[in-house]
Amino acid sequence: MKLIYILAALPFIGILFGIQFANKVTPIIFGMPFILAYIVMWVLLTSVIMAIVYRLDPTNKDGDTE
Repeated sequence: MKLIYILAALPFIGILFGIQFANKVTPIIFGMPFILAYIVMWVLLTSVIMAIVYRLDPTNKDGDTE
């Protein structure tokens, strides 16, 4: 259960604290400044991480729908 909490906290930590270290305009990645590419990367990673959390959550393994 601890793994789910750690995975759920990763996007928060990555965007909130990592932005200070990624605060650069150069290099340009896919036509975007580095800081914008960093934020877009975390938005995409958040979707992937939340899908993993959903699959690992034991309450989602029940086949019953009410």
